[in-house]
Amino acid sequence: NQKLSLHGVTGVLGPSGSGKSTLLRIIAGLEESATGSVSFAGETWLDSEKRQFVPTHRRPVGYVFQNSRLFRHLDVEGNLRYAANRAINSSLEFDEIATNFELEGLMQRRTDTLSGGEQQRVAIARSLLAHPRLLLLDEPLASLDVGRKGEILPFLEALPGRFDIPIVYVSHAIEEVARLADQVLVLDEGRVSGFGAVTDVLNQIDVHASTSGFEAATVLETQVVEQVRDLHLTRLEYEGQTFVVPELSDRNTGDTVRVYVRAGDVALATHRPDGISFRNILSGVITAIDADAAGAFATVSIDIRKASLRANLTRHAIEELGLKVGLPVYALLKTASFARHH
Repeated sequence: NQKLSLHGVTGVLGPSGSGKSTLLRIIAGLEESATGSVSFAGETWLDSEKRQFVPTHRRPVGYVFQNSRLFRHLDVEGNLRYAANRAINSSLEFDEIATNFELEGLMQRRTDTLSGGEQQRVAIARSLLAHPRLLLLDEPLASLDVGRKGEILPFLEALPGRFDIPIVYVSHAIEEVARLADQVLVLDEGRVSGFGAVTDVLNQIDVHASTSGFEAATVLETQVVEQVRDLHLTRLEYEGQTFVVPELSDRNTGDTVRVYVRAGDVALATHRPDGISFRNILSGVITAIDADAAGAFATVSIDIRKASLRANLTRHAIEELGLKVGLPVYALLKTASFARHH
């Protein structure tokens, strides 16, 4: 019996076959044989014991799939008008949503001539025009390349604030969930294996082990302190320590930014290094060393105040450097390693 917030974004993670998409289908009413119960804002949508089942068309849910599933016989405007007319929306709402998703110049385009990112923008806008009270997104970026993902992520990020609608977001990409979600639900073989605030859940090593081989990582809640426009960099601060990432042009000074740091992108030094290309150096103290008894690597946890930064190192390197619990160290993060996360 898991309660999800009716505010913000709930990310759903888990390995293939863990039940992520099935969960969305049950919420949407697409699994009539499902057992258990589902309620939304005090309304019961499913109670198998009492044989209660609200059909899909009576659930105020918007559902966006990995494949946009647009109507191919209609142009972009036709797809949007179809949803708007069914919901009896006003033209003002139509224009507002079209503007928010930057679709004004695409209205007369056939949907099969759109890029994958454009198609997903149309699909999400169409879902919103139906006036849902809950939006379900099932791997909406899975079929897109890095560039297209970068185009649509800002639209997804702005959804809760602009339209005040709760979102359940299924993804296999932890980086997406780290950026978008407020809380995270982790599934493993149909059961909940983790749930809570995004930074708490994603910073647990055992969660990554259950999400289909993702390596250990750390999510840092940072703050923008400077835009270095001439170098196309953004300077961030975490608990009094600063570092730079590739330019986040849509962020302003003072904005909060979640930074996802893979353990494989972290190197360690026992003394503050000089004369190297690494620009990002965070100081901390080793709190744990978890070695893989059957392999060459170990995960080192470093306390950097409110978070435990993780580094994947060879057991040989750990021995050579004399790393041990309680030792002060410097964590080195390549600026380039952040390029794919934003």
